[in-house]
Amino acid sequence: MEQLDGKTAVITGGSSGIGLATAVKLADEGSFVFITGRRETELEAAVKTIGADRATAVVGDVAKPEDLDRLYEAVQARGKGLDVLVANAGIASFMSLEQTTEEHFDSTFAVNVRGMLFTVQKALPLLNDHASIILVGSTAADRGMEAFGAYSASKAAVRSFARTWSTELKDRGIRVNVVSPAWIETPGGTAAFGDEDTARAMKEHVAATVPKGRMGQPEEAAAVLSFLASEQSSYVVGSNIYVDGGTNQI
Repeated sequence: MEQLDGKTAVITGGSSGIGLATAVKLADEGSFVFITGRRETELEAAVKTIGADRATAVVGDVAKPEDLDRLYEAVQARGKGLDVLVANAGIASFMSLEQTTEEHFDSTFAVNVRGMLFTVQKALPLLNDHASIILVGSTAADRGMEAFGAYSASKAAVRSFARTWSTELKDRGIRVNVVSPAWIETPGGTAAFGDEDTARAMKEHVAATVPKGRMGQPEEAAAVLSFLASEQSSYVVGSNIYVDGGTNQI
């Protein structure tokens, strides 16, 4: 018997990277997973990777409340409530204080902050008691990374959400925690660096600065997310777990 047998999970940003690796891991542990993302073709491919009998894809943008409503209508129609919510969808791009535009700020906060808030709020009627909510943050929230101001601030908000929501949901036994990755090999992370040559050079530089000596893999973050989804972490509440190869710890 797997540790998540019979559970229902939702993973936003579930078509690639950490989101897809998490969906695969939770399905392997017995969950039926709903994944959402903005690109239909990638979602369809993700369902094939996870297993069509273990996953449903709902195309949508977490920054759009009506898309979140469609996602949760699909979950409700299954009739088993929701046991695990992984709020993973996020965007990132480099822009210094001097360069920051209203569009850059608004788009970053629309997905990373407002989108995450309403992803969780709209799930509340479906969440079963003792469910697990996992917010995907970033080590950038704790660091003064040049040209990452709006992104870092948005992820600091995520950390704050976990503390507040842990208090507000404790009477239902619902746990809220954060996983903060850094330097994970994902398509989104590569895109943030720009062209392929720049991305390659940045990755080499990053790997040299990580105490572990390399960038991380999505599956390594997914393993921590799976732990927080299960009863193995039943006494972990309001925590922030770093998956960063020691970057923020050493």
